[in-house]
Amino acid sequence: MSNDKYEKGLKIRTQVLGEAYVQRSIENADDFTRPLQEMVTEYCWGHVWGREGLSLKERSMINLAMISALNRPHELK
Repeated sequence: MSNDKYEKGLKIRTQVLGEAYVQRSIENADDFTRPLQEMVTEYCWGHVWGREGLSLKERSMINLAMISALNRPHELK
């Protein structure tokens, strides 16, 4: 898959989560999970995290606050 939002999302996702994690997620995707990886990268990371208004640091802090409020300690790792 290749489009502007996907490429932008891949860049942001890699910047936030680290290259090894993102590469592993994409490489381990099978025929069933590949469309989900593409959708998450394009829409969540490209459209949502890529829009203007908040810095990546602010988005990360909001995300951590939501994970904490929802009592998801395994996600904080």
